[in-house]
Amino acid sequence: MAKGSYYVYIMTNKPNGTLYVGVTNDIERRVWEHRNGLGSKFVKRYGLHRLVCVEETNGAVAAIEREKQLKAGSRAKKVALIESLNPGWAELLPR
Repeated sequence: MAKGSYYVYIMTNKPNGTLYVGVTNDIERRVWEHRNGLGSKFVKRYGLHRLVCVEETNGAVAAIEREKQLKAGSRAKKVALIESLNPGWAELLPR
């Protein structure tokens, strides 16, 4: 993962479970925070510890725009994106 990059990511608690879309400039740190109860109350409440989708963007503006696009889309579109990139909903960042 390149320096200066920003990432849009989706976390879940299980395949086809609750979804969370976020943005960060350090995906490893952010996932660690989520898994350790730091940051989003939503992620903590629903136990969303599985990283299932990550898109790298060129800068913060592009990442925020993509995050907004995903959040505005339907659950079906998010699921389709995950399944196109990660059909088995595998954990993308092992603990």
